Amino acid sequence: MSPSRPRMHRPVDGGPHQPLLKEEPRGRLSSSGNDDAEGRPMLYHSRRPTIRDKSPERDVERATRKKYMIASAFLLLSLASFVVQTETAVYIQHELHWDKPYCMLYLTHGSWSLLWPVQLLILRIQKRKLSWSAFWRRHVFLLRTTAEMVVSQELHPSSHHHPRSPIRYMIKATAFVTMALTVAGGSWYVAVNMTTASDLTAIYNCSAFFAYAFSIPILKDKLRLDKVFSVLVAIVGVLIVAYGDRDTGKKTADGTVGKGSDEAEHRLVGNIVIGIGSVLYGLYEVLYKRFACPPEGTSPGRSMIFANTFGSMIGVFTLLVLWIPLPILHFLGWETFRWPTGEAAWMLMISVCANATFSGSFLVLISLTSPVLSSVAALLTIFLVAIVDWFRTGQPLSLASIIGGVLIIVAFFLLSWSTYREMNEERKKRLENEDLDSDSESP
Repeated sequence: MSPSRPRMHRPVDGGPHQPLLKEEPRGRLSSSGNDDAEGRPMLYHSRRPTIRDKSPERDVERATRKKYMIASAFLLLSLASFVVQTETAVYIQHELHWDKPYCMLYLTHGSWSLLWPVQLLILRIQKRKLSWSAFWRRHVFLLRTTAEMVVSQELHPSSHHHPRSPIRYMIKATAFVTMALTVAGGSWYVAVNMTTASDLTAIYNCSAFFAYAFSIPILKDKLRLDKVFSVLVAIVGVLIVAYGDRDTGKKTADGTVGKGSDEAEHRLVGNIVIGIGSVLYGLYEVLYKRFACPPEGTSPGRSMIFANTFGSMIGVFTLLVLWIPLPILHFLGWETFRWPTGEAAWMLMISVCANATFSGSFLVLISLTSPVLSSVAALLTIFLVAIVDWFRTGQPLSLASIIGGVLIIVAFFLLSWSTYREMNEERKKRLENEDLDSDSESP
């Protein structure tokens, strides 16, 4: 026996003693998009299907179903928080007469900075058995590798190509997306004092149509007839809710009294303002999906953590930069700065927290699904606002609200099913491509 022959338990770097099923390099797995929230690889994505894999398609469907379940939870959270935000904002400006639209916009968007600290606290409670140093290293590693995936739009970013700095890229993306959001969100707070809550909710959520229109050239989405039909049904429902009751002497869909002729002119101007904001909000959703979300195939946990982190970056940018118009508006007399006091302060705090909750949930929803589905899902708030106003004012739902709400719900489920099938198809295609690449690399 040759003395230079390696022992059986000693690892070797090549040759006939190399195991047939060798483990993937740890660095590649931990930086891929198929890790869970703490960097552990998901087996059905980190290796080729073996004999034990009876049905890779079943694994794909299970992963898609898990992604949809998480998205559904954030959908419910976003719907509830949006209704609270809408009702409190209308109450603050209409009843309490604290009419400071830009200041309210600054405070609500600035509150997004709390998303990452709150998320970090929740993750720390879940992983309290780890030491703080180990927990922090894993969290920073997760954010850094996800940012690299966002920059390269690849699940396995290669270091040989020297990608752009993720820090510099994310700063630029934050500024770009935040400016689009600020203009769109500013229109909401300007129009909230000119029009009713139902019109405000209905027209603003027409962003679903514009999100789909922008997603075709920017996200390279395919023009699918089932998606077009779903969006059109949703828009028809929106129009029925917003304009189904035209009599000025009756209650509107949101339960408030119809306005007179002089106020109706302001309502028209408010609808035009919020219409412009609807276009810009659809653009903001698509820009966020294109420049700030990891590629398709990223695990839900990783996508969720990065979405809330990016939301905090938007909040920090708002606090540090977008305070500049406040003194300018004050000196020009367009919006005199005045701190809210008493009931207005408490209601504003509730509205701010509700907006932060909605925004964080909505960013996660877009990251897990698509801007189109998220926008159509937000249309469900129209029906919810009308129901809340029914209980608040005692005015029952109008026929237009019921018909429009049913159409929106039907459109949402049609689009959800279409998106679910599309995600399954993309995952199966990606799995087949990985199998072909593995076969071509094998000797």
